[in-house]
Amino acid sequence: MAANTLDGHLRRWRRRWRRWERITRPVDPELAAALALRWAELPERARTPAQLLGRNAVGCEGTHGVFPRCNLTCTPCYHSADANKVRVDGAHTVAEVRRQMAYLRRVRGPRGHAQLIGGEVSLLPPDDHAAALLVMREYGREPMSMTHGDFDYDYLRAIALGPDGRPRLRRLSFAAHIDSLMRGRRDTPRPRDEAELAPARRRFAAMFRRLRREHGIRSYLAHNMTVTPHNVGQLAEVIRETRSMGYAMMSFQPAAAVGDERRWKEDYRALTGDQVWAEIERGAGTRLPWRALQMGDERCNRTAFGFYLGDRWLPLIDDRRPIDLAARDAFLRHLGGVNVGGTPPRLLAARLLRALASHPSATWTGLRWAAGLARRAGIRLLTHRIRPMTFVMHSFIHADQVRPAWALLEQGVRSDVPDIRAVQERLLACSYAMAHPDRDRLVPACVQHAVLDPGANATLRRLLPLREVAKGPVPWSDHDAAPPNAGCRRPGDCA
Repeated sequence: MAANTLDGHLRRWRRRWRRWERITRPVDPELAAALALRWAELPERARTPAQLLGRNAVGCEGTHGVFPRCNLTCTPCYHSADANKVRVDGAHTVAEVRRQMAYLRRVRGPRGHAQLIGGEVSLLPPDDHAAALLVMREYGREPMSMTHGDFDYDYLRAIALGPDGRPRLRRLSFAAHIDSLMRGRRDTPRPRDEAELAPARRRFAAMFRRLRREHGIRSYLAHNMTVTPHNVGQLAEVIRETRSMGYAMMSFQPAAAVGDERRWKEDYRALTGDQVWAEIERGAGTRLPWRALQMGDERCNRTAFGFYLGDRWLPLIDDRRPIDLAARDAFLRHLGGVNVGGTPPRLLAARLLRALASHPSATWTGLRWAAGLARRAGIRLLTHRIRPMTFVMHSFIHADQVRPAWALLEQGVRSDVPDIRAVQERLLACSYAMAHPDRDRLVPACVQHAVLDPGANATLRRLLPLREVAKGPVPWSDHDAAPPNAGCRRPGDCA
């Protein structure tokens, strides 16, 4: 009897050990496979030591065809002319989000960052908004709601709290797009410059501080701006005003000629990425080393990760410091696939310890990097609170460049024309994808807006009309938005 009891205990301990060994593996095997596939899809030009895609991330994800309508008018506007003729419908949104997230979970692995994006997300009833976020979490996505921010605290609280008044979401991520190119805000319907919108930026961030104070719900906030020749000279002052409001990211998008052509009012090709980035650096008060870590193609994205101590911004990785680059390389080699987001702290600590125990030299490199960062920060580490701040610039591609490049990719052709080939490379390295489950494929966001949205929104007008435009219901299918020769699962599969 004693022997049987001991044998039973040993079997239970072996089962527990095997389970513990499996869940504390530094890199989930399914995620490792998704990362390897993403790396293999990248053009050779994008496979640099700084590249995060395929080594640390599969890329960002976004929804489409869920709620294209918006209640502001923007110049430029990236949505097709039919977008505001589609009714916002919560049941449709939740069902479509589930369909798209299930596909992303299947082809891109167990974890990802996904944006709940369409037109204006706050037009959704708060229960439907919350339901969509919960569906995204169900499929391993970290959701971020994309908004113009012109809503009240009661709406935010209704998203965060369930009918019983208890939190249904312990953490919220929102990106507020606030700039002077937008018309129709309640307090500032026609802003003359960016300075007039400082109260709107401050009020938006304050709602989330109140939510945490009253209900303990944490948040991550990003601030977005479209940049044109009209407002590029105001970026520095926006950064100086906004950096202490509570945002952890400031993102800038030089305008591209995409979407509703009636709203293309300026020469959007007049601005270069270097000009915009120089203004961002002027606002940050320092050089922003964006080549240290790269997400996708450098012609599309520039990112500088760091933090503020008082009014001084410090980079996590400086591309002019050898120890920083060595630490980056060690991290991506040994820890790049470790899933941080959504992992309980104790489990994350166990995974990190296992990874570092297997690679003691990486631990030493990390300690040297941390010591160097502390020296650069100096006494401010003791006298100021660390405020994370990431600076990002996303340069979208003009629609008239996307269309011919994508048409050739759909035919499996890599162009010999340098300008078209460059656009094809950017599309193949795109870090922002949208799911089309009916066609078993992902498409870059620039393709979605420049090529697919007009057809998709025409279909949605019949499915969700503001008024009757057709007899009988038309079933939704993203086949309706697809060109007839679109048969590849991902960009480049046929190339």
